[in-house]
Amino acid sequence: MVIVLAGLVTLTVLAIAPSQAPPAPSAAGSAGSGAPGSESSSAASDDPPEAVTRTPEQATTVVGGGAADQALAISRALWQSSLVAVVADAEDPAAIESAGRTAISLSAPLLLGSTALAADAAPTEPDADLAAELDRLGVQTAVGVGDAPPALPDAIPVSADPADVQPQEPTGSLDVVVLATPDPVSRAARATAEAAGAQVVVIDGTDPRADPDAIAALSASPRATVLALGDGFGSAERVSRLAAVAATGVQLPGGGQTLFPGRRLVALYGHPQTGSLGVLGEQGPEESVAKARDLAATYQPFSDVPVVPAFEIIATTASEFPGPDGNYSNESTLDVLRPYVDAAAAAGVYVVLDLQPGRSDFLTQAQRYAELLALPHVGLALDPEWRLAPDQVHLRQIGTVDAAEVSAVADWLAGFVSQRALPQKLLLLHQFQQRMITNRQTLSTQRDELAVLVQMDGDGPPGDKLATWEALKQDAQPGLLFGWKNFYDEDEPTFSPEQTMSVQPVPWWVSYQ
Repeated sequence: MVIVLAGLVTLTVLAIAPSQAPPAPSAAGSAGSGAPGSESSSAASDDPPEAVTRTPEQATTVVGGGAADQALAISRALWQSSLVAVVADAEDPAAIESAGRTAISLSAPLLLGSTALAADAAPTEPDADLAAELDRLGVQTAVGVGDAPPALPDAIPVSADPADVQPQEPTGSLDVVVLATPDPVSRAARATAEAAGAQVVVIDGTDPRADPDAIAALSASPRATVLALGDGFGSAERVSRLAAVAATGVQLPGGGQTLFPGRRLVALYGHPQTGSLGVLGEQGPEESVAKARDLAATYQPFSDVPVVPAFEIIATTASEFPGPDGNYSNESTLDVLRPYVDAAAAAGVYVVLDLQPGRSDFLTQAQRYAELLALPHVGLALDPEWRLAPDQVHLRQIGTVDAAEVSAVADWLAGFVSQRALPQKLLLLHQFQQRMITNRQTLSTQRDELAVLVQMDGDGPPGDKLATWEALKQDAQPGLLFGWKNFYDEDEPTFSPEQTMSVQPVPWWVSYQ
C-alpha cells in the first residue's frame, strides 16, 4: 500500500524537471508507439489499456509546488505507464474537480497544463512538462475536461467524453499511503494517486499523529511508502518521524498521539506515600483513579474538547536534609511510583512525573525515570521552586533555573520520544514568579515530540492568583501553552471549575493540590 500525505511535509521532494524525468520504461514506450487509430490504439482494441503503477524507491517523499507540479510529480512517482490520461487547465478549479472524478473512474493519471487557447484565440504550444510526461507514460488517448483543456501534442487524440474511453485496470506493485490537506492545490495530485491505487488520507493539518484516519492507515500498513502533498508538511525527515509514530497505532489517553488541542487534562497532584503533599496521596491508586475521573467530569460542561483525568506524581521530593547524596532531594523508587502509573494506564489516565531536584539538576533526575517515561501515557514536570544553587537550602529562598537547563531536558526528552516512536509528551514547567525560569523566552516550543506548558503555581486569594497569571503570560513566545493550579487548603477560596475555565487563555491543564 502507498500512503500519500498531502500538506506540509518533505523527506524527498518530487519536483522533477523534464530533463530529470526517469526514462520511459519499455512497456510504456511500446504502448505509445502506435499511431492514433492504429491497431495498438485503445479505441481499436478489446483489451483493457495498458497501465502499470509502481512504488517509489524513497520511503518518504514530500511533494511541493503548485497544482500542476504536484500532479506531475505524483504521476512520475506512481505511474510507470498509462495509455490514457486526463488533462485540465491548471487555472480552472471547477475543471480540476471534475477531472479528478474522471481520472479516478478511468484509473488514469490527471495532468494539468495551460489552456488550449490564448486570449486572442490563437492555439498555444503544448506545455513542455505536460508533453514530456504524456510521452513518458505512452499515452494514446487523453480526456480533456473543462471549457478550455490544455493544448496537447498533435499525435495524441483528445476526447471530451469520458464515456468514449475504456477504463484501465492498472497492474503493478503499489504499497503507498498519501497524506494530504484539504488544500485544493493538491486535488489533481490526490486524484492521480487514488487512480493509481494508493491510499489517500486527507488530514486536518500536517501532523498524521493528530488524525485518526492517518493513524489507522499507517498502522494498518506500517511499511508503506509515504508521500505528503504540500509544502506545509516540512521536510521528508519530519514526515518520516511523525509517520513512524502513527504507524505504531499507540494512542494517548483520550485518543490520538498529540496532546493539544484535542483534549484538556485535569490532574490530582501529590506523592503516593503521603497525603500531606497533595490530594493524590490521600488514597490508593484505584481510588485516585476514581477521584480524578470525578474531578475531570466537573470540567466537561465548560470545555469544548474532551476532558481527560490525570495524575501529577511527585517523583523526587525537596528535603530539608541533604541525604546520603547531599542533594536535598529524595528520589522515589520505581516500585513506589509504578502502582499509580500502571493504574493510570489501565484507566485511561495521563501521568506527569514531577521533579523537585534540590542541588541536583533536572536532566540527571529525569533520566533516572527513563523506564517510566518510555510509557506512552507518562510526561514530565519540572518544579524550579525546588531547584537549589550549590550553597542553598530549601525554604530560605525560591529556587530558580535558567532556560538553558530546561532546554537540555527538552532536547533529551524529545530525542527519547523520537527514538522510541512515542506519542507526544507533556513537558510541564511550574512557575509563580518570573525569576523562577530565567530567559524563558529562549525556550523552544516547536519540537513535534513535546507540548511545552507553563503552569501557574501561585496560591492565595483570587486577585493574587489572577495577577500571577497575567504576569506569567508576559513575553510568552508562540506555541507556549498555559495551565492552572488550584489548592484545596491554601486558596481563599478555591476556584470552581467554571471560574478556572473563565481565565484567558483557557488552561489546557489544571492540577489540584
